[in-house]
Amino acid sequence: MSTSPSSEVGLANQLFDDYKRLHQEISKVIVGQDTIVQQTLMAIFCQGHCLLVGVPGLAKTLLINTIATTLDISYKRIQFTPDLMPSDIVGSDSLDENRRIHFVPGPIFANIVLADEINRTPPKTQSALLEAMQEYAVTVGGKRMPLEKPFFVLATQNPIEQEGTYPLPEAQLDRFLFNLIVDYPNYTDEISIVKNTTSDYKPQLKAILNAEKIQAYQQLVRKVPVSDNVVEYAVKLVHKTRKGSEWASEITKKYIEWGAGPRASQSLIVAAKCHALLQGKYSPDIEDVQQIALPVLRHRIVRNFKAEAEGMTTDRIIQQLL
Repeated sequence: MSTSPSSEVGLANQLFDDYKRLHQEISKVIVGQDTIVQQTLMAIFCQGHCLLVGVPGLAKTLLINTIATTLDISYKRIQFTPDLMPSDIVGSDSLDENRRIHFVPGPIFANIVLADEINRTPPKTQSALLEAMQEYAVTVGGKRMPLEKPFFVLATQNPIEQEGTYPLPEAQLDRFLFNLIVDYPNYTDEISIVKNTTSDYKPQLKAILNAEKIQAYQQLVRKVPVSDNVVEYAVKLVHKTRKGSEWASEITKKYIEWGAGPRASQSLIVAAKCHALLQGKYSPDIEDVQQIALPVLRHRIVRNFKAEAEGMTTDRIIQQLL
């Protein structure tokens, strides 16, 4: 690592310890879902946004609430509905009792913003969120207002109920570092969940990290050294998803309409750096890239009609490319 190796190694060890404490605290409420918890926390340490997709009742909202409680930073929830307006997210100018105009900030002015059922609101409102995710600022009445850092959007989406929904545009999907598929719990975990949630068990959660510590860890992730062969592997993997690339495989030509863009390569490397740190390593290897390839790539690849007709999922395509 660059400037002061000893202090950065010490900070890397701190991150490893704090991550274990965070995971332990979150597991008081969230049973199982270890990979989802890990990858959501990785998105935070990578200064990225995260989309959680799963059917109702899989504790997506509870997971985000629990993570927010274990981090000593501000948290707001926005329930997305078809009648939600951009001003309901960013805020609006208002007249006070002295007839003076002042700005009333919306729920976007928080460190963690839960965008619940993000695909239930029209594109005009989604674009207000996109600006915040992209620019870390919002514009109201021609005035640009920066958002307080750290800033993350953790969004949820229901994949089965599509009536009355507005699919997220590719530009907005690309802004999410990870697209996480939240699956059903296994039998043993579900027994624990039922026992915990049907009794008077009320876990007391402690805040493990604050805003200053999170930002220090975000800077640390960026400083992690990565060897050329790992960068080349990540870029080659992304190029394999593009039909016109020299690396394109037969499966790409057969099933992919549009491949992933350069932001996918950047995301693979940043996420691999963070994954390495959370495993107690000081530099990522190819295995770290492989471990985070699915959540990084699955929302950045557009399948063609043949893939959909043959039931070839995006995840299967990526696994074959790996």
